[in-house]
Amino acid sequence: MGAAYFYHLTRQPLEATLPVLLGKARQAGWRVAVRGASQARMEWLDEKLWQGPDDGFLAHGLASAPHAADQPILLTTQTDLPNGAVCLMAVDGADVTAEEVAALSRVCVLFDGNDIAAVDVARGQWKTLTDAGCAAQYWSEESGRWEKKAEKNPAPSS
Repeated sequence: MGAAYFYHLTRQPLEATLPVLLGKARQAGWRVAVRGASQARMEWLDEKLWQGPDDGFLAHGLASAPHAADQPILLTTQTDLPNGAVCLMAVDGADVTAEEVAALSRVCVLFDGNDIAAVDVARGQWKTLTDAGCAAQYWSEESGRWEKKAEKNPAPSS
């Protein structure tokens, strides 16, 4: 059973934070899906990832492009994960289910801490997932470095 990690972005924008997390996930050997709420935003992220440094290149592709199943990092708006991802990174309030948290190694929810609506959506996702028995961690970069601010583990079964 996996866990949901919530990343409250306040200092670095998504396009700076996401490549770092993707790099760590790939170092762990994980195939990753990045789920967003709109195709336009996924295309924007695709462009940003292509503009990254040569030494930090992250092989990736859009779910709407050919060979989506072959991509180690797949940018998608869909709920299916044709690339065999074991890590899901949800951005822009994209839906995540408790079943996905249970089935995957890791689910990351990245949200803009400067956007009140995004914070409200993330709070709702935290409540929904933890109420469903998912383990969850909340990470903040408010101090200038990432710190775990909260953690919730499911109650042990009797």
